[in-house]
Amino acid sequence: MALIITPGQFSKRAEFYHQLAQLTAAGISLVQSLEQLQRNPPSRSFREPIRRQLEKINQGSTFTESLLTTSGWLPELDIALIEAGEQSGRIDICFRVLADYYQERARITKQALSQLIYPVALIHVAILVFFIVLPFASSQFHASLPLLFLKAALILAPLYLGTGMLIYALQSRHGENWRSLMERALRHVPLLGKARYYLALSRLALTLEALISAGVNIIQAWELAANACGSPALRRSILAWRPQLEAGATPAEAVSHCSQFPELFANFYHSGEISGKLDESLQRLHRLYQEEGTRKLNAFAEWTPRVLYMIVAGIIAFKIIQFYAGYFSQISALTH
Repeated sequence: MALIITPGQFSKRAEFYHQLAQLTAAGISLVQSLEQLQRNPPSRSFREPIRRQLEKINQGSTFTESLLTTSGWLPELDIALIEAGEQSGRIDICFRVLADYYQERARITKQALSQLIYPVALIHVAILVFFIVLPFASSQFHASLPLLFLKAALILAPLYLGTGMLIYALQSRHGENWRSLMERALRHVPLLGKARYYLALSRLALTLEALISAGVNIIQAWELAANACGSPALRRSILAWRPQLEAGATPAEAVSHCSQFPELFANFYHSGEISGKLDESLQRLHRLYQEEGTRKLNAFAEWTPRVLYMIVAGIIAFKIIQFYAGYFSQISALTH
């Protein structure tokens, strides 16, 4: 897997899952679908990993088991959702969810990058003007240009390094301990924290509905859905329920007493469990949290470049005022 996944790579992964969803939904076996994709993959880099999956499956492994032996090709969250799909017999739906997820990630990333172009360009222009052009002019063109460029580069280097580290830290390729750390760090970030939380609840509801509808044991269904939801905090809470569920408590009671679940989720689940229409309640929860999470994620991608632009513009305005204040102070000193 690449060090940093780009929007193009997200799109290729979305296309991979989209084709798998179409083929398996049409009744074509998973092996035949993978063979088709090996011949015509969305990216040439997919051909060798798909070949290894086919080799493992032909030796008797499940798709999930074959993915676990191919370290680094797909994130753990993808594998967890695929495992839930295999357990429920509705793997085509899981492929469709993954396709939509990566398509949305590609779109959001492209949107954020396109809106960041102007403030990033403004930062570079500001550094060029205030750390190279103005110092060179104020020294009456005697200052060393290489030293001025080195100073500007030393200012930009931490920005590049910090941006690269942030992008790498937010990749989904990391293990649960790292994801748990990122979840705690991002929980209070405006818009983004809620967006990630709502999308995890949406994924949980969808996976749970697929597993329960397929007749999977309720305890196993909740644990598989917890692995696939993408939230380490939710996963830890749900896995801790097993003793009380085995003792006779219902999942609705566990949900209502768990601080990780909002009241709306608990109410919908409780009413679905009582009415015998749990599948409908979970489908509705999936749509509700998917829409709300996507809306907040879009808002975050839209407002982050604007906030950055305002910060940069404010710094530039301060530098301009500071420059002219110093300039007029020099003139005043010369005239007295």
